[in-house]
Amino acid sequence: MQIATLPFIDEHATVVAAGGDAVWSSLLETLDRSSSRRGVAGYARLVRAADSTASGPRPIAEGSTFPGFRVVAAIPGRELVLRGRHRFSSYALIFRIEPVGSDRSQIRAESRATFPGLAGGLYRRLVIGTGGHAVAMRRLLAGIRSRAE
Repeated sequence: MQIATLPFIDEHATVVAAGGDAVWSSLLETLDRSSSRRGVAGYARLVRAADSTASGPRPIAEGSTFPGFRVVAAIPGRELVLRGRHRFSSYALIFRIEPVGSDRSQIRAESRATFPGLAGGLYRRLVIGTGGHAVAMRRLLAGIRSRAE
């Protein structure tokens, strides 16, 4: 399934008092750190994620993987496209960095996913319906902003 055909879930954004290159570096560092936290790889294996370990080039680039995700496109300073799938969902997470003035950038995180079948619907309720996904995305963007600033 192509990313563009995945249903839109949500988008979160924050303005960062830093240029696009600093935000890009912070994004890559934050994703690598977050994915290496205790339990992340175990969870990826539990849901049978297609990618359950970190591999490929570092810093993160096209072809890199980390638990739950594979980098399918990376345009330094502008866009990072992640794709994943597991037994309950196929999904994508797209980060876009745009200038909003002198030494200020906006980073947006767009989520897309499909949740097939009854088990997928229950998983969607658990992850999206409870607000857990939104909290995680806001926390991730706050970490990126803090590291870049």
